[in-house]
Amino acid sequence: MTMYEKLPNDPVMLLSFINTQLRDTYESFDDFATAFQLDGNTILEKLEQIDYVYDETVNQFV
Repeated sequence: MTMYEKLPNDPVMLLSFINTQLRDTYESFDDFATAFQLDGNTILEKLEQIDYVYDETVNQFV
């Protein structure tokens, strides 16, 4: 099982998980994507479906 397979599938739960990780552990979304060995574009597209985009100035999806 890859790190990507361990991520929540529900977009809202995914949003919460990633924002918590960005707040507590990672300095950027790229760092998060690298650590979880995933294609960041897939996550960006999934979260855009619920109208969230990554804001690097606050290091969160807003």
